[in-house]
Amino acid sequence: MTEPQPNNPAGSPAAPGAALPAPAAEIAAGYAFTGPALDLGALLWEGDCHADAPVRIPLGMLNRHGLVAGATGTGKTKTLQLIAEQLSAQGVPVFLADVKGDISGVSAPGEPGDKVRQRAAEVGQNWTATGFPAEFYALGGIGPGIPLRATVTSFGPVLLSKVLGLNTTQEQSLGLIFHYADTKGLELYDLKDLRAVIGFLTSAEGKEELKGIGGISTATAGVLMRTLTAFEAQGATDFFGEPEFDTSELLRTAADGRGLVSVLELPAVQDKPQLFSTFLMWLLADLFQDLPEVGDLDRPKLVFFFDEAHLLFNGASKAFLDAITQTVRLIRSKGVGVFFVTQTPKDVPGDVLAQLGNRVQHALRAFTPDDAKALRATVSTFPNSAYDLGELLTALGTGEAVVTVLSENGAPTPVAATRLRAPESLMGPIEGGALDTAVKSSSLYGRYAEAVDRESAFEKLAAATEKAGPAPEAAPVKGKASREDAGLVEQVVQSGMFKSLARSVGTQLGREISRSLFGVRKR
Repeated sequence: MTEPQPNNPAGSPAAPGAALPAPAAEIAAGYAFTGPALDLGALLWEGDCHADAPVRIPLGMLNRHGLVAGATGTGKTKTLQLIAEQLSAQGVPVFLADVKGDISGVSAPGEPGDKVRQRAAEVGQNWTATGFPAEFYALGGIGPGIPLRATVTSFGPVLLSKVLGLNTTQEQSLGLIFHYADTKGLELYDLKDLRAVIGFLTSAEGKEELKGIGGISTATAGVLMRTLTAFEAQGATDFFGEPEFDTSELLRTAADGRGLVSVLELPAVQDKPQLFSTFLMWLLADLFQDLPEVGDLDRPKLVFFFDEAHLLFNGASKAFLDAITQTVRLIRSKGVGVFFVTQTPKDVPGDVLAQLGNRVQHALRAFTPDDAKALRATVSTFPNSAYDLGELLTALGTGEAVVTVLSENGAPTPVAATRLRAPESLMGPIEGGALDTAVKSSSLYGRYAEAVDRESAFEKLAAATEKAGPAPEAAPVKGKASREDAGLVEQVVQSGMFKSLARSVGTQLGREISRSLFGVRKR
């Protein structure tokens, strides 16, 4: 028997009280949850929008992770905003990466209008203009927002290697250098600290130390030095240093009990996609390190939306992908839900995609052979459906999506074509002056606004050089990495006293920093 197909997903509302066709009623029954749930929208079937058949997601299943996908302009950002609002209203904190700069409006009441009223009527929504409590952040203080920084040692060698685009050998070498700095008590707070340590290890007097940590070639060390110098020249210095952001700030609620919506403003660093995607992974990995195991909760502690997710996976090593997979798998038991946001499911590796129990798939386009291939791949990732998904996914309008989530007992719900509700906050950016006021009036601004430069590896090595006085000129370093590549610190660190300094510091102060997934330092 041929299954009924939706002939017009963007059709008109069904008559109030009209009986649902049997297949649609079966789908609707799959979303009739008894506990707290978020309202996504209303069921679409055969061209009609059924306001009395809501499509929902159980609050307790938000930590089972999810995917929001769709072509540009299909409404992904508004879907994030809609979900964030309802989580906040339920007392759940949210983290959002604002890549395009149009999510800041979540903090202000929305503007009523004909389109909003029409959408609310179609989906049975009692729309009320509402702003939600929000904090605004910026990477390193570039752009509007409370500055987010990480120390180099906290960021760890694996994530830093991803940002720098290092190959496997170079990544392993960087890991050994981190290990050396950890054991010798040479703190790596900012990039100049890391350059100082590499500079010492590639100096004539440091070569024996270099051999002692695994025989890293001077050529590889020189490549690392040049890469770091280029990275700094691109303006990356601001992102690393102190005060380091405490990721527990993301778990706060407002005085009225609503969850804080933490918005990371990224438009000013759009030209550094690898950096901001990897920085998002650091935030998630740092949360993983700090949070205790809690098992399954009735509501998540935090829901983290990872926008432009494909940037994280592009060019990633197998070890890096394995670490992502493990983080996503295990962080659920710590009460954190992660939603990846991208254009097609094929942007996410299969091992990660398999852990995303909640799916909101907006329209896809099939203008080219590659588009058609991506469409077929997307259809294959959904459960069996009463819809012709290949046809449906190209016909959905803006603000419509195909949804399947995990029910309260953990089973997938039927696939439901859905007309989504309208966000109740402002669907666009707030005015620049209002954003600046919100940032500077935050209780966190005084804590993180000004950068701090404490004594660390760079200062310790420089002070030891000054105390030791002039050193005999060393022989040139052979190989690809010339002495010029090693930078200023190598030129001044030329004495055997550095061995004794490193050993004494290691004995008196040093302890190897405990590292776990991604090499991220445990607090």
